[in-house]
Amino acid sequence: MLDRTLPPAYHPITGFDLIKPAHLQFSNGLQAFVFNAGEQDVVRIEWIFANVFAQDEQALLNTCASELLLEGTASYSSKQIAELVDFHGAFLVPEYGYDQSSLTLFSLNKHLSQLLPVVKDILTDAVFPEKELATYIRNNKQKLQVSLKKNSFVARRLFNKTLFGPSRYGSVPDIADYDRISREALLALFKQQYTPSNCTLVVSGKATDEVIAMLEGLFGDSWPAEGGSAPVDTAPAISGTTGLLVVDERKDALQSAIRLGYQSIQRSHPDFPGLQVLNTLLGGYFGSRLMANIREDKGYTYSIGSGLASLKHSAFFTISSEVGVEVTKATMAEIEKEIRRLREEPVEKAELALVKNYLMGTMLGSLENVFSHADKFKNVYFSGLDFEYYDYYTDVVNAITREEILRLANTYLDYENMIKIVVGKYEA
Repeated sequence: MLDRTLPPAYHPITGFDLIKPAHLQFSNGLQAFVFNAGEQDVVRIEWIFANVFAQDEQALLNTCASELLLEGTASYSSKQIAELVDFHGAFLVPEYGYDQSSLTLFSLNKHLSQLLPVVKDILTDAVFPEKELATYIRNNKQKLQVSLKKNSFVARRLFNKTLFGPSRYGSVPDIADYDRISREALLALFKQQYTPSNCTLVVSGKATDEVIAMLEGLFGDSWPAEGGSAPVDTAPAISGTTGLLVVDERKDALQSAIRLGYQSIQRSHPDFPGLQVLNTLLGGYFGSRLMANIREDKGYTYSIGSGLASLKHSAFFTISSEVGVEVTKATMAEIEKEIRRLREEPVEKAELALVKNYLMGTMLGSLENVFSHADKFKNVYFSGLDFEYYDYYTDVVNAITREEILRLANTYLDYENMIKIVVGKYEA
């Protein structure tokens, strides 16, 4: 009989069974990775393009091209595209990121023959109509005017701009920048960026031979590789700074948005998994030290957290929160205190064990379906890594010691060198 006075047996997580993709290359140079798994006749198809930057200031143009991608082709209006996708119960979603832009289709397999030709038309013949472009520019200028009144939005802009300088990662649009967008520039960017040699195709779900044949027929030979090789993505000229305090005083502010951090190491660095453990201890989950101190003990904020982001050409560590203006300085002092503790005092064994279990459990819990396996693949593939990274990550997390946490904290956490952004009031 089950003895309910005893806890269930505990078994540490020591590894993950990740679905490995089949790798195909179409005749036009398009690289395809196929995750064929799952019981339902549903598939997710992602066309992922490396962002092309003629100059770092072109970041806004890339965003605009992505957001206007579904606004019409020579054959379909934006309304026709939306109605066709909705009629078949599918989703067609363009997304823009720092380094890649993508177009993702979620669909039942039986509808692909109706939907894939539309996607092909979008990726080869988007026209960016003048009317839709004018509406987009007008709407986004209005959105920006509203957003610039929000302290958290301004703090994020100031942080990026201060951290990365005028590079693509630090580029933040002003209202006047939208007036410089032209349809001709969008079409030129589209022709250069949305090409098969610059595309990675990731297919996950019930990716049958029939599905792959359909994709190869539409996006292989019949999608000519104009210009041959993929565009060269040169590293941006990053000229950010460290140790700077930037205060944007808002006299009527009730809260201050704060953001601290600096450039950090990328996922390919050997210390990256260990730094993720350190980040989780500091502010990476609800039980973190920053939450326990600044939210639960002091009551200065509803939420505070830290994060580590790896980009293609850089990476950054950040701490962010919104606090009452009267406790802005006190919050900064408590953040410094928690960083100093991690640098000077060994973490308790029980706390470190809890964080290890949290990270391994989160990783295991995130592998809920074939789509999440594909997402894990994209994380490493676009960082120049492979699935062996996750074996290394597991080994590091499970084996990390209190002494290693101290070393990492003294190597990668330095409050004095952090950029500190305050939007609101610093002297309340």
